[in-house]
Amino acid sequence: MSYPISKFKNNPSNPRIIKDDKFIKLVESLKTFPEMMEKRPLVCVTDSDDKIYPLGGNMRLKALKELGYKEIKKEWVTLADDWSIEQQKEFLIKDNVSFGDWDFDTLANEWDAEQLQDWGLDVHLFENDLDYSDKNQEIDVNGFDDEMIIKLKYTESEYNIVKEALEKISSTPEQAVWKLLNL
Repeated sequence: MSYPISKFKNNPSNPRIIKDDKFIKLVESLKTFPEMMEKRPLVCVTDSDDKIYPLGGNMRLKALKELGYKEIKKEWVTLADDWSIEQQKEFLIKDNVSFGDWDFDTLANEWDAEQLQDWGLDVHLFENDLDYSDKNQEIDVNGFDDEMIIKLKYTESEYNIVKEALEKISSTPEQAVWKLLNL
């Protein structure tokens, strides 16, 4: 049993995007290993127009469409129509948050970097062909100015007020601050 692909639409409130290179890898991933959809189904809701859209799996739905699927197996879809709007919004974010971090030592020592790259993981952080031989040399710090950064948080309206005020004093925020300090 399956759903026609025409029954699905994109989530109108999806806050995630996927870049072309990652999308190509996702399409290839689903092409070579579609069985993963059985274990990681699209989590969807039915909209008022009777179309189904994903809360979780927006990019996988896009990839399935790219692959030319005409139907999506029912076991590849979990409906969450019984969730409140608040639960749906919460899931949409929590499903896409990465709470953990990669253990790059384990990945580098126990996994094939090329295969990880093919599967969509950025492995440039632990590639063996990087040359760090010059990184332990002493650095001549003469000529470097000690710099300190002050970070301030503003609302958007406060930021615009401060920015306009600084622009009236000088062409750069740094020059404007120096002028203020030397008054």
